[in-house]
Amino acid sequence: MKFDYIARYEVFIIVGFLITAGTLIKILGNYDISSDWFWFLAGVGLVVEGSISLVRQKKFDRKYKIIEREN
Repeated sequence: MKFDYIARYEVFIIVGFLITAGTLIKILGNYDISSDWFWFLAGVGLVVEGSISLVRQKKFDRKYKIIEREN
């Protein structure tokens, strides 16, 4: 799957760094950043995190072939 090469933890770290740096710049009063940009970056971070988790879960399920029991 080509998505593995694009969505790795590096993207998640970069998004987190951008959120942290942007918030710090706004707190220090150097630049007034719209809160819409903060929430946009937070949303991108959540999408990346969810995608990484989904890909890893699918790999795990294929490797160990999880079988559910009926009660």
